[in-house]
Amino acid sequence: MGRFIQIVEVGPRDGLQNEKALLAPAVRADFVRRLEAAGARRIEAVSFVHPKYVPQMAGAEEVMAALPPAEGHSRIGLVLNGKGYDRALGTAVDEVNVAMSATDGFGLKNQGLSVDQQVQMLSDIMAGRRNAEGAPGATPKLSATLSCVWGCPFDGEVSVEQVSDLVARIAALGVEEIALADTIGVGDPWSVTRKVEAARKAAPDATLRLHFHDTRNTGLANAYAGVEAGVDVLDASAGGIGGCPFAPGATGNIATEDLVYMLERAGFSTGYDLDQLIETARWIGDQIDKPRLSALSRAGGWPQTRA
Repeated sequence: MGRFIQIVEVGPRDGLQNEKALLAPAVRADFVRRLEAAGARRIEAVSFVHPKYVPQMAGAEEVMAALPPAEGHSRIGLVLNGKGYDRALGTAVDEVNVAMSATDGFGLKNQGLSVDQQVQMLSDIMAGRRNAEGAPGATPKLSATLSCVWGCPFDGEVSVEQVSDLVARIAALGVEEIALADTIGVGDPWSVTRKVEAARKAAPDATLRLHFHDTRNTGLANAYAGVEAGVDVLDASAGGIGGCPFAPGATGNIATEDLVYMLERAGFSTGYDLDQLIETARWIGDQIDKPRLSALSRAGGWPQTRA
């Protein structure tokens, strides 16, 4: 068995948050169960944001209530601030992912917070976690995701120094996993290598995770560059669905099934059943009236074992 690459499935959250279709919590919980049956072990299942701003994510508590704890599976809740974090603690999420931005422009548009204010927000959350240590279930695992690492729709280019400085500040707060996100899909494989290397130097003890959108058809190439640079954790979305309501022009994530196919053909291990994953991607495409968006949902895998 080759090197294991962990794929964090983000379809139920990042995948659905920008779709016109509003799926009921029961359908979104069913999506999570189907993904887990296909091999997903970590899933960004919900987002604790105000439904006024992201109605697609309404009913996060209902989704989690429909998902009893399952050994070997981790359901992640995304939060934008302390209020969202407190909501997450009232559910059975296994992990909390704190969304941040590498730029003031996107941070102010997405969360109403500058970069410095976001760091303070995260610091407050981490302080609360330290105070709650020892209380059963009080502190689910925590990660942070940096949006717009490769470019911002409001502030333009983002330098390596901006990224490394912010990664170092986040790691200094005790965050053990930091995701670098190409929110609007403007990265290229060479810049992926440079920013991964800089982030690793800035936070040598942290786990790095990468999150790519395929807006300009570079998503899989960027994922390849990340793996070659030594990253073992990648985000992806079944069917390639996704986008961000606060990032003009942002389109879907790299498709989980396309990523699994590329990695497994190359000898890596992902733990997914590709055929079942393709079926799930086709199913969610039907639910949102966008059938067969990804390459693999159209063509199937190879060698083909099912029609």
